[in-house]
Amino acid sequence: MGRLFGTDGVRGLANKALTPELAFRMGWAATNYFGEEYHSQPVIIIGRDTRISGQMLEAALAAGICSAGGKAILAGMIPTPAVAYLTRKLNAQAGAVISASHNPFPDNGIKFFAGTGYKLPDAVEDKLEELVHVAAKEQMERPTGKDVGTIEHAHELIQHYIDYVIETVDQDFSGLKIVVDCANGAAYETAPAILKKLGAEVVVLNDRPNGININCECGSTHLEQLQQAVIQHKADIGIAHDGDADRCLAVDEKGQVVDGDQMMVICALELLKENQLPDNTLVTTVMSNIGLHKAIKNAGGKLEITPVGDRYVLEAMLEHGHILGGEQSGHIIFSKYSTTGDGLITALQLISAFKRSGKKMSELANLMTKYPQLLVNIRVGTKDGWEDNAAIKAAIEEGEAELGDSGRILVRPSGTEALIRVMAEGPNLPDLERIVNNIAGIVKKEQS
Repeated sequence: MGRLFGTDGVRGLANKALTPELAFRMGWAATNYFGEEYHSQPVIIIGRDTRISGQMLEAALAAGICSAGGKAILAGMIPTPAVAYLTRKLNAQAGAVISASHNPFPDNGIKFFAGTGYKLPDAVEDKLEELVHVAAKEQMERPTGKDVGTIEHAHELIQHYIDYVIETVDQDFSGLKIVVDCANGAAYETAPAILKKLGAEVVVLNDRPNGININCECGSTHLEQLQQAVIQHKADIGIAHDGDADRCLAVDEKGQVVDGDQMMVICALELLKENQLPDNTLVTTVMSNIGLHKAIKNAGGKLEITPVGDRYVLEAMLEHGHILGGEQSGHIIFSKYSTTGDGLITALQLISAFKRSGKKMSELANLMTKYPQLLVNIRVGTKDGWEDNAAIKAAIEEGEAELGDSGRILVRPSGTEALIRVMAEGPNLPDLERIVNNIAGIVKKEQS
């Protein structure tokens, strides 16, 4: 049996892979683990996105918490980072989010935050998994009588989060016209309210979730509608969130995409200018565009590079005291304000830097030259041993020699599928296509 927890909690097809029974066991396991050293009734705050399966899983997870003697506070449909914030603010023992982020609506997921507001390390998830297996065998202890747990409905807690996010910027957005795409997801209530409260003229897209339209041709994974709306409404900037609002992407006044790399460059250069970027360092992953590297280094900054995944970015930030890091996907962490990626805080920091600059968004986006980037996924029979395969190593070395200092090649296995990913960057797309196709063909032949 494979590991229950993946790279971001437990995910699967709701009511098939991720069942109410499993959610119940996870609630029981989490309450036992996080309440172990807590002598009163352990409290777990639950938030969810707008998927139709969210209510079912919320009910099961809360029942599991009660079965272990805990208190489940149901915050309702609320962004993932709001759960992290509220868990910390209210001194809860843990927070739980029911969401599959940018995945299609039939999927769902459950992930936990510790009482500190941070995601759980692998070792803690392993302990939870052990307890889930205990629950599956019906070997768990169940309190009775007055010790049975309780449930509290508290969607009004969302206002605490809205007020906090607004406090993270020190100026208003009056005079700006902003289009925001809520992806029919967890940002549908908070994002428009925050931008309007800050004085912006706001055009809102996809803020009417019906349980099955989350991420459907909208949000940060489908930017076409936002691009058209920004041009149509002559807006200054567009913001697109994903289903659980832990990340965002932007669109400039010309309808051009501003990705996470560009957003990080804009914010990092602003911090560098104000001498507020510790050790002049931005943390990013191996997938960030080489143009980001050049822009930061040309401005006198430095980079710390991590493996793919926001948890690795955060680990590096915490270890070395850095305050800004993230991924090309728009999953960006401002550790001064949040313990996890927060799409709303990211949007406000970007808009704040944009307004202070006095420039157009397209001008700021051009602070970084985006190098052509080509990514190919090769389905393989096995991922084992590819790093030591002589033919694959030779093909990679040949490509690297051709690109020299003007580009790079990254080959890595998928963490969740039987895929090996080949990515290359450089100034000339036809050259990249030839190099990547050559490597991909050899990987396919050697690993099939």
